[in-house]
Amino acid sequence: MNLLYANDRPGEYPRSWYAATAADLAPFPALEGEVRADVCVVGAGYTGLSAALHLAERGYSVVLLEAHRVGFGASGRNGGQVGSGQRLEQDELEAMVGLDDARKLWDLGEEAKALVRDLILRHDMPVTFHPGIAHACRKLSEVAHAHAYAEKLVRDYGYDRIEPLDRDGIRRLIGSEAYVGGDIDRGAGHLHPLNYAIGLARACVAAGVRICERSPVTRVLHGAEPVVETAAGRVRAAQVVLAANGYLGRLEPSVAARVMPINNFILTTEPLGSLATEVLSEPVAVADTRFVVNYWRLSEDGRLLFGGGESYGYRFPDIERTVRKPMLEVYPQLRDVRITHAWGGTLAITMNRLPCFTRVTPNILSASGYSGHGVAMATLAGRLIAEAVAGQAERFDLMTGLPQPRFPGGAALRWPMLVLAMTWYSLRDRLGI
Repeated sequence: MNLLYANDRPGEYPRSWYAATAADLAPFPALEGEVRADVCVVGAGYTGLSAALHLAERGYSVVLLEAHRVGFGASGRNGGQVGSGQRLEQDELEAMVGLDDARKLWDLGEEAKALVRDLILRHDMPVTFHPGIAHACRKLSEVAHAHAYAEKLVRDYGYDRIEPLDRDGIRRLIGSEAYVGGDIDRGAGHLHPLNYAIGLARACVAAGVRICERSPVTRVLHGAEPVVETAAGRVRAAQVVLAANGYLGRLEPSVAARVMPINNFILTTEPLGSLATEVLSEPVAVADTRFVVNYWRLSEDGRLLFGGGESYGYRFPDIERTVRKPMLEVYPQLRDVRITHAWGGTLAITMNRLPCFTRVTPNILSASGYSGHGVAMATLAGRLIAEAVAGQAERFDLMTGLPQPRFPGGAALRWPMLVLAMTWYSLRDRLGI
């Protein structure tokens, strides 16, 4: 079974609230026949769109191939959170790569957030960046850790945008009795993810990128001049960028062994009216400390967008049932509220939750596996890829040098092994261990 089609219709966005409120973007024609380009990019999510845009702005001719629609995958379905730093905390990174590289990784994370905001403004995108992400802790030990980490970021990294919250503070903010404290990062934020992808696509077109939708890649031929094949055409290019993330499939086994697709789910309520300010007293996004994270925010028209639950097979489960349960654990007062949209998407994770940057060959580059931290980092990945193609590879090579272990059993056995591990961690969550 192909993940590209397991849960979706060819060339259509899922029936999400994002798709229902998306800015206009006419479909792009599919690739037909043979074309040449300086660079062929595979996948029109944030990584591919950003890479294509930054390459075109450097003067390269770029063909961007997408199996469905621009922003079809995780880029158009996610929680929209633009977080600080990397997916791992700085303590872990310092132990893993040393103080100097940990500092560079922090700086890249800050640059990634700034890049998202700059692109929105510079290209007049149909999307608003809303500041603030709160982290809600279930246990006092987690609260103590969160507050100590905020102090470390001030002391060691000069980052003073995080405000600690005690039990009363978190409850005033999120209107739930389920948490005992946390913090709010005023330097992070959230946005409409599909409209951001559409904004990137419009910027690509203005810069001269040729976008081909409904053009799933069937094979990439390596060589001095790589060839990227679809059912109806092929692209000959000096460089290839693989940016398919969780939908890479068998196109490149060396990446697939280190990057695994998983499914995550979101539902949207009807407009909450006066209940909205009881759910969130400020227009911030929230993520909690469960191993399988719950995350939520309000839409501009006062709906609750709530994400939670994961699955590790091809087919999506009953999404509304899967997500409604954790939503009501946080907000039992919403029991009678109507659900208007429920959708799933496929993202990609790595063993250590750091993104997987790879030189497959000297002229084939790949970036993927953002592990739920991709809005900012995937956007920055596109800039780093463009730098590397132009011969300025220091920052791309910093990312390729990060430890990136293979999943046990490689691509063939990664799913059953992960299911066993996730089942254990989910059990720990339920038992409060």
